[in-house]
Amino acid sequence: MEQPLKESIFKITDEKTFRATALEVFHFQAKHSPVYRDYLSALSVEPSGIKDVEEIPFLPIEFFKTHTVLAEGKEAEVIFESSGTTASTPSRHHVADAGLYRESFLRSFNAFYGSPEDLCILALLPSYMERESSSLVYMMDKLIGWSKHSDSGFYLDQLGELSAILQKRNNDSYPTLLLGISFALLDLAEQHRLSLWNNISVMETGGMKGRRKEMVRSELHEILGKAFDLDVVHSEYGMTELLSQAYSDGDGLFNPPPWMKVLIRDPNDPLSLLPFAQSGGINIIDLANLYSCSFISTADLGKVYEDGSFEVLGRYDHSDIRGCNLLVG
Repeated sequence: MEQPLKESIFKITDEKTFRATALEVFHFQAKHSPVYRDYLSALSVEPSGIKDVEEIPFLPIEFFKTHTVLAEGKEAEVIFESSGTTASTPSRHHVADAGLYRESFLRSFNAFYGSPEDLCILALLPSYMERESSSLVYMMDKLIGWSKHSDSGFYLDQLGELSAILQKRNNDSYPTLLLGISFALLDLAEQHRLSLWNNISVMETGGMKGRRKEMVRSELHEILGKAFDLDVVHSEYGMTELLSQAYSDGDGLFNPPPWMKVLIRDPNDPLSLLPFAQSGGINIIDLANLYSCSFISTADLGKVYEDGSFEVLGRYDHSDIRGCNLLVG
């Protein structure tokens, strides 16, 4: 069952195949993931009675801090760790098959931005680069490696050099993606204001890391838009506990890949789901998380719409502020 199930994840094309595959993954994890199996047991949930996606219980994301969420019989090929503050406990995602992660982010990236081979990819991730266990650095390292442009790479504190490269991309019109953590993009915007042409996309991935005051995403985008003369600023929604990402092209709405889906839970009844366009807690189905847990109850607040797009409104007050979810609304 395992190999056909793994192969089916990236063959999902519509709602029907998603739902069928999600139920298969649920029953696989209910049987083979000890942490998830015990959680279902604590809820008195009998897996054989789950017949619909909306009935599936979601594992609170905090379990990635306190337990090893990994299918029995598997060993971690790589362990990703969240950033967090020095006072908080980091989340750890034990990834049994790094190939699933690579296939997930490459397919998703291709769908939204085209092949990395055809892009100049610039990464401005200073605080992430201090950690060897960042899933974001892993992803960007692979994408940069697949890019064929000689200027593609990580830029730490070389803001002047990065600005010069962006000006070169203005001059030669080569398709370019600049992805950066929020505070670093603001540093670049303040120290090297320049008008970017429409062949250059700027994507923020959240995160002030205590370097700057928190601000809502719309305020950040307004500052960056003015500094770089951009109509839109892109965003990425991802986290240590996920092997998939959703992207926004500047309208505040994130679009997930076909094997990822967002549902909204009732803040007053975590086991109940809310209708479209109502605000509540974000639950995520990420089928690429085959060997950990694909059904995660996050600490983020948001809304989801009928077309599957969603917006992130903030975080629960009690949750740690970290990583890609630092922006609050």
